[in-house]
Amino acid sequence: VEDQRARWERKRSRTAKELLETEHKYLEQLDLVLTYFVTILKAKGTLKPAVLETIFGPLESLYSASHVLSLHLEKGNLGPGLENFCQSLDLYGHYAENLEHANKTLKEQVRKNKSFRRFKKLQETRPQFQGRQLEDLLPLPLQRLHQYKHFFRDLLENTSPDTAEYQKLAKTVKSVCEVSHWVQDIFDKRENSLQLLRVQKLLKGQKTQVLTAGRWYIREGWLLVVPAKGEELKRRMFFLFSDILIAAKPCHPLHLLNSNKLSCQAVYSLHQCSVDKVFGHTWSQGGLLSLSFPHKTLLLMSSNQQEINDWYRSLTAAVR
Repeated sequence: VEDQRARWERKRSRTAKELLETEHKYLEQLDLVLTYFVTILKAKGTLKPAVLETIFGPLESLYSASHVLSLHLEKGNLGPGLENFCQSLDLYGHYAENLEHANKTLKEQVRKNKSFRRFKKLQETRPQFQGRQLEDLLPLPLQRLHQYKHFFRDLLENTSPDTAEYQKLAKTVKSVCEVSHWVQDIFDKRENSLQLLRVQKLLKGQKTQVLTAGRWYIREGWLLVVPAKGEELKRRMFFLFSDILIAAKPCHPLHLLNSNKLSCQAVYSLHQCSVDKVFGHTWSQGGLLSLSFPHKTLLLMSSNQQEINDWYRSLTAAVR
């Protein structure tokens, strides 16, 4: 038991030391943004207060919270430091919610505001920035949140369960994980919206409505459609979403407007669909899937075994 405790204590000390060292580095980087951008921009009035707030969000509050945490860590007061830190964790979620809007506003100001463009370029050439741009520094708090999760988990694993500090660490780990899920959810939704928009732009015309609330993009790829009456195989691009499957074919390569687009051939609702593997159970060449809808059966083929297996998994998951 004594040996185990000694091992825990060594690991815990190492983690605590690394946490403090990386916290100092993180604070230095935030300080660059606050000192050379936020403070000077406020004083000069180069940006309107609302624009400044949009670009930098709660960065000053995040810096304050981390600064207080580092002071507690320096004194070895982990418990009180964590209690205080947990109260400001929501700031990371709000920061993530605002980040896309912040980046858009920043790009806009660089494009339209000549004096801000000059100022930004000048600040980024300072040696302290080491060639980094403001855009590289804005995501730092969310990268740090990810690191916190691992540091606090490691500390928890190497703390004796019968101490008061263990309870505080467990609470902190839970809170950090909840905020991490919140942030991940924001990124997943954003990524999904971009995928829906991309597919919408790929399809010719506006008849097929891809952008629908609650719809999730899953996958896409070329598959061969096996016709019912022994005609030749048709190569089609399929887009799989959480509720529908879209089949499309390329537009004519010489078409003036749509040469690089796809023409939608059919939209299948997955609501009453069942998926079966006709062949492709063994490691042979390729496979065949059967998709049964209320008024149609679709046979999809690929010469790639792995591809058929992946489509089968994705389709059955979507239908389920």
